Amino acid sequence: MYWDSTYYLVLLGALICALASWNVKSTYRKYSDVFSRRGITAQEAAMRILRSAGIYDVRIERISGSLTDHYSPNEKVLRLSDSVYGQTSVAAIGVAAHECGHAIQHKEGYAPLKLRSASVPIANIGSTLAWPMILLGLILGFTGLAQVGVFLFTFVVLFQLITLPVEFNASRRAIAVLEGQNLLMGEELSGAEKVLRAAALTYVASLLSTILQLLRLVLLTQRNRRSD
Repeated sequence: MYWDSTYYLVLLGALICALASWNVKSTYRKYSDVFSRRGITAQEAAMRILRSAGIYDVRIERISGSLTDHYSPNEKVLRLSDSVYGQTSVAAIGVAAHECGHAIQHKEGYAPLKLRSASVPIANIGSTLAWPMILLGLILGFTGLAQVGVFLFTFVVLFQLITLPVEFNASRRAIAVLEGQNLLMGEELSGAEKVLRAAALTYVASLLSTILQLLRLVLLTQRNRRSD
């Protein structure tokens, strides 16, 4: 089987993502066994946070899966996974508070969130068209077509870059509101912060992996151009 030296960049990216995934899962698992002394569930905590922020038009729904939690700005729905919704653990409450952070961002018109939402269609175009154009360009020897594909792939990188401040800001908001409302205290708050930090690092890992992939594609297209 043909081995290209640029595959090392792919392997490095995969390793970074795997380590980040292992870290968030192990951290979440650890603090899933640490329960809030107040005994409130993640769903109850989310409701209190939203109400304290003056948000009354966001529904809280339960969805299947583990750590599939997310906030949908278009639907104004905050979805909490099975591993979070009815749980009283520090980890679950931290995740729920993070998603509330996104709802608060939406209410306040947080600029990076607006930018990320606006860039979704462009990122989708990049992720859909980039690879077919790159592969066809490299296989058929059309370097220009491959370079256009690489350019489109940069939209994916930019989207992930824009995502970072949105996620980190939501986590900062979460910790601040958990502390301000005494929903978590002392070591509980520290545990939630560690869970959210581990989750944020998965976005950093994804960005680094995508950048390495972009670097590989640039190297391949340059090599193909030199061989023309």
